[in-house]
Amino acid sequence: MSINPKAIMLGALLLLLPIAGMAQTWQHEGGTLTLDAPPERIVALNWAATESLLLLGISPVGVADKAGYATWVQEPELPEGVANVGTRVAPSLEAIAELKPDLIVTSTEMAPAAELLERIAPTYVISVYKKGARPYDKAREMLTTLGEITGRKDRAEAVLADIEQTLNQQRKRLEQAGITDKPVALVNFLDDRHVRIYAPNGLFQTALKSLGLTNAWQQPGNYWGFSAIGLESVADAGNSRIVVIDPLMPGLADSLANSPFWTYLPPVRNEEIYRIPPAWPFGGVYPVKRLAVALTNALVEGGSDNVR
Repeated sequence: MSINPKAIMLGALLLLLPIAGMAQTWQHEGGTLTLDAPPERIVALNWAATESLLLLGISPVGVADKAGYATWVQEPELPEGVANVGTRVAPSLEAIAELKPDLIVTSTEMAPAAELLERIAPTYVISVYKKGARPYDKAREMLTTLGEITGRKDRAEAVLADIEQTLNQQRKRLEQAGITDKPVALVNFLDDRHVRIYAPNGLFQTALKSLGLTNAWQQPGNYWGFSAIGLESVADAGNSRIVVIDPLMPGLADSLANSPFWTYLPPVRNEEIYRIPPAWPFGGVYPVKRLAVALTNALVEGGSDNVR
């Protein structure tokens, strides 16, 4: 019996091709996720997951704390038709089940409810923020893995390439303007006497480093990457520029103008206070791009002696 070499080669090649419908498996912080096909109805229980899905061009069927996302995260924009499934710390299992998801994305903060979530739908667990983690690296992992799970790996890679390109462009703008030498303190106001200041172990450090900027606050923060301090402690940041991230409480500018802690600070006297739009410090990869662009724009335009 004669053997056709071409037929043998064709058969070998066919064996290397993936079989349609073959289940795929991913390891995650909660165990193992196995899916027979890319999920189409996904529920996201934190904003980092919500953001990642939107970056992949996927509109989740349900998210936690939808209203808060519009205030604090903003981009990528969340479509109006997405259902709210409760808060990020205590989502409604009934609301999730009613959406009939084929995938739930969450983090280890929801560990007590993990078994209940698994009863509703396959669940993927990843924590961008936890002790010892590198937030941006974990956020990249979340995006790329969700890209694999949903069959959009190329889209994930394109998103990451765009962020790197944007960071390089903004760094060149700052270098050309000659304004990379002075350290930057990134803060959110908690009230008129206290701020959340972002530390070197946080997500925003990636943006500062990529822009060629030094973080004025060198003390380690909590695993979320920040420290809560009084205005008098901001003076420990030394000769720096203060960048205030929105949103701000009503009347804050007037309160600060009459605050001895605030008016004492060198950046205030040097008119080196900069206000920028919201950038969610506990998100995925996109806030790094958003912060980099807003921060560069603000530094190039110049500062003032108060939040304006």
